[in-house]
Amino acid sequence: MRAIILALLLLSGGLSGCLGIKDDEDFSDSTLDTPSWEVGDWWLYTFVTPEFGEDSARLVIAEKNEVEEHWMLAISSEREAQRHTVINHNPFLGRVTFGNLSIFENSEAQNVFNFPWNKGDTWQFTLFGEDWNAQTSFVNGDVATVNAQSNGGHTLNYWFDSSRGFITSLEWSDDSGEKRLSMILNSNGKDHEGQVWFIRATDLKDELYQSTDGDIYDSFTDSGHPSGIDFDFLVWYLDVDISGGGSGTLALKDHSGATPLARQWGPNSRESGSIGTIPSNTGEYSLTITLSGQQSYIHLKVAGGIQTTWTL
Repeated sequence: MRAIILALLLLSGGLSGCLGIKDDEDFSDSTLDTPSWEVGDWWLYTFVTPEFGEDSARLVIAEKNEVEEHWMLAISSEREAQRHTVINHNPFLGRVTFGNLSIFENSEAQNVFNFPWNKGDTWQFTLFGEDWNAQTSFVNGDVATVNAQSNGGHTLNYWFDSSRGFITSLEWSDDSGEKRLSMILNSNGKDHEGQVWFIRATDLKDELYQSTDGDIYDSFTDSGHPSGIDFDFLVWYLDVDISGGGSGTLALKDHSGATPLARQWGPNSRESGSIGTIPSNTGEYSLTITLSGQQSYIHLKVAGGIQTTWTL
């Protein structure tokens, strides 16, 4: 009888592993294939950036292009779409290829994801203007952990959950250690209802102006989208800090003489992360800036945008 009981115990122990109920099961050698997406799938993220602080919006699959074999990923917040136009802090907006969910930077598909995930795999891609060397450091069940270092000293860590179909967390820090972007997944689902946006953008101006004794004159041209299509509008971004005893003004004029953007700041003024749109008027725009006070600066960004919207 004792021998029979011992045999049954050994058999039950072997079966528990086969049934997948072993408490200390090691998934480090498992793999994850490309998830299946559908139009209307959505992921609600909290985004944190130094320029805009914290905000939440849904990334939504807005379109499936069978001819060019890519998805279109849009966002549920028009303001977030505009912010991406000038800051480019959400690289997952826009085209995403069918096969590897590759995203596009400078019109080139980038393999940010490395399906099927295998622990120890290494590869390269370009993102945020940086060239990255990435490694899948761990695979556990449905989740792959990726750590990447750029040639410029930036770090990028993200976690891809196959059961959720996308990234659950992402952190990007620059070479000084400042966190440039944090993405945290709050929830996800299917069949999004409502309007979503995507803006195809071209940078027109990105300049940091610092204190000077006289006026500053500058200009840029309202044209140049690679598609050859005229912009629907221009998106501007301002980050301003005027020191004690200083002052500043900014006037932006188009070639017809209209002034769609004008600002004036007094001592100890601060304007951080301001954003807005102005009409596109193909031709040259001129800038006149006055700026005084030690440590004072005005950071101006302008991008041209072609907007697409979907109602799902």
